[in-house]
Amino acid sequence: MRTTRTGPGQPVASAETVASVAPKAPTPTGLAARYALALLALADDRRKDDPAALDRIAGDLESLGKLWSTDADFRGFIADPRLDSVAQRRGAFALLDRVGTGTEVRNLVGVLIGNRRLALLPQVVSSFGAQLAVRRGQQVAEVTSAHALTDTQRAQIAARLTEAGYSGIKLTEQVDPSILGGLIVRIGSRLYDNSIKSKLQRLQYAMKGAA
Repeated sequence: MRTTRTGPGQPVASAETVASVAPKAPTPTGLAARYALALLALADDRRKDDPAALDRIAGDLESLGKLWSTDADFRGFIADPRLDSVAQRRGAFALLDRVGTGTEVRNLVGVLIGNRRLALLPQVVSSFGAQLAVRRGQQVAEVTSAHALTDTQRAQIAARLTEAGYSGIKLTEQVDPSILGGLIVRIGSRLYDNSIKSKLQRLQYAMKGAA
């Protein structure tokens, strides 16, 4: 199985490997998906008076998603259970004001804070992007990495998927330090796992079998 490395500990699946993954539209499930679908419905309603509303809201969410994936302090703030709603609202709204986030996404964050669900923000962002991509005929590749991807790595992943025959690729990303390194790429119901964590687990099973 060949892989292409995009940086230390960040292998990307080869075209041959990814070609065996069958695309399938993600099914909205869970609380985060319900928030995402509610925001998508609001965006559709806004388009009656503002044709650019959907693109604007999607852009605001994508900017927040990139900030979450690249800024460890922001990830820590989002996930910190010690912060009360007042502290969360003060910190989150200060950031939203700084990056120029629009009213709809700002209100979404306010609802998440009010419901004590701010930690769901990255999942809501990912779910919104995935559902919008399906609507637009794009194929969604969910990428999990131990560290935030760079723009170069995103381009290389998209290129490998394109070589494998996929078109209109939309990447959704999440950072999970527990995988230690490498990448996990999911398209529909199929999974390509080249994480260091999985390699260590396979090695452990092999050693047990040889004992």
